[in-house]
Amino acid sequence: MEKIRCSWCEKDDLYRAYHDNEWGKPVYNDKTIFEFLVLESFQAGLSWYTILKKRENFKLALDDFNYQKIAEYSSEKTEELMQNPGIIRNRLKILATVNNAKRFLEVQKEFGTFSEYIWSFVGGKPIINHPKTLKDVPATSEISDALAKDLKKRGFKFLGSTVVYAHMQATGMVNDHLLDCWVRN
Repeated sequence: MEKIRCSWCEKDDLYRAYHDNEWGKPVYNDKTIFEFLVLESFQAGLSWYTILKKRENFKLALDDFNYQKIAEYSSEKTEELMQNPGIIRNRLKILATVNNAKRFLEVQKEFGTFSEYIWSFVGGKPIINHPKTLKDVPATSEISDALAKDLKKRGFKFLGSTVVYAHMQATGMVNDHLLDCWVRN
């Protein structure tokens, strides 16, 4: 019997593997949370599939998403990234990544972990939605609005409500697997 999945991931094996093994699974590890913040911020205006295909290139180019290192990137390093054809070469997004690494460290200092901070917006446990079709899955929520507003206040860039909601889905803060999706349960 074939597994029924959320229809958005049926493009190929890369997408199916991401859907089956990562999307919507709760993430409490700061390094992984930062990785998804970076990837989601680069995704703004592009397809998630484009980012997913370049994920390994991002991992190599950005020191395995080491936010301590990224926070220290020089202008020479950002220029090097601008020349890297394996990633999205958008200067504003690259500069935002360096900025966001610095802000990430500030949040860690204030809350102990970034995970404590971000998960506090959902009371520490996933919000379980019950979408029947993709049309039932929102692009934003009151929580993503509030989180995006707070991130902006803290100086984060490229993390508006739509990007933040996608991050919440990716890291399992919200479960938007369709009701008939095998991963849901």
